[in-house]
Parts: sequence; structure tokens; C-alpha cells
Amino acid sequence: MNIDIVNPLAQAYADTITTEEDTLLQKINDYTSSNHVKAHMLSGKVQGQFLSFISMITRPKYVLDIGTFTGYSALCLCRGLLDDGELHTIELRESDANTAQQFFNESKQKNKIHLHIGDATQILPKLPFTWDLVFIDADKTGYIEYYELIVPSLSPNGLIIVDNVLFHGQVLENPLKGKNAKAIDLFNNHVANDCRTEQVLLPFRDGLMLIKKKEL
Repeated sequence: MNIDIVNPLAQAYADTITTEEDTLLQKINDYTSSNHVKAHMLSGKVQGQFLSFISMITRPKYVLDIGTFTGYSALCLCRGLLDDGELHTIELRESDANTAQQFFNESKQKNKIHLHIGDATQILPKLPFTWDLVFIDADKTGYIEYYELIVPSLSPNGLIIVDNVLFHGQVLENPLKGKNAKAIDLFNNHVANDCRTEQVLLPFRDGLMLIKKKEL
């Protein structure tokens, strides 16, 4: 069972008020909606603008995006990159990665975007960066492992944003059903019990969690 966490009318209203996508983001949105069987996985306009705002406010040097999909979120996260900044995005599925790369090639930020194809758990240890901004939106059963690989490399003022932490409302069911809902619930509690970090769960879209290191 899927539950509407946010009233659909409120979501539609937010969409009308939120600043419009630029030409390239609109192109990705239209392409994905028309051609991808999992188009619902796209961040979309409102969430994309949220990611853009966070990037522009924090002005990160090193950004990590786990779960490239067709490239929408990566381009949003690029918005606030410093002039010498880099965004590293990881995608398991080669077909999606190839699609994303075609869109990246059209971006003014293309020289700052580094696309990695493969298993994030194998790629992350090879990336020698201190992350200022991280977005996790990939396979739900891998969230805890990704988190544990990232936290030690998170900058003191770094921010992790995690998508789908309400998983269509399924984490509210009792008993929990399905491996993804169970994995998300385990992840949420894992973060809640981590003494290294603090977090806030926002009931926005499918649930976003913002995580930062605790101040020493």
C-alpha cells in the first residue's frame, strides 16, 4: 500500500509556484517521462529546486551524487559549485549513465561533472575527497553501507541529503512489508542512533532526511 504523505493538491500547488526548470532540466524531465519505465524516480521540479537551493547556499567544492539516473539531480546539485569544484555522480545501470552523460555534455558545468559507472560501494573508497554536499538516491538496501562509507569523509560543515526515507508511506505500516520499506526503516533508525551525527526528517515529497556531523 502506498500512502500520499503530502496532499496531491498541495504538491500540485507547490509545482505551480516553484521557479520553472531551465531548458536542460526540462529536456531531461520530458525525455525521462516519455521514455523511461521508472520515470517516477526522477527528482522533479520542486525537489530539484530544493537541491539547487542547498547547493547555491552552501557553495560546495566537492559534491557526491549516488544514483545518477538520467542526470537531473546531478545538474541541480551543480548549481552552487565553486569555480574549482567537482561533482562526482555514481550510477549502477550503464544505460541510464549513458543517457545522463549525453545531457551532461550539454551543460555549461560539464567539465566539473565526473560520472562513474558501477557499484557505489566499490567506487566510493577510490574517491579521495572530503564531501561538502552528498545526495543519496539509489538502491534502498544499500543506504546504510553508503552512509557508513560517507560519514568519515564528510566535511565539518558538510550535508548529506537522503531521498525516499518515507518510501511511499510504507515505513508507517505495521507490520512493515517489502524489503525496501524494511531497509529504509533500518536506515532511518541507524541514523537516529548514530552519536556522530544529527538529522531532521522532512515529510516532503517521498521524505528527505538532512544529516550533518555534530559539532565537537
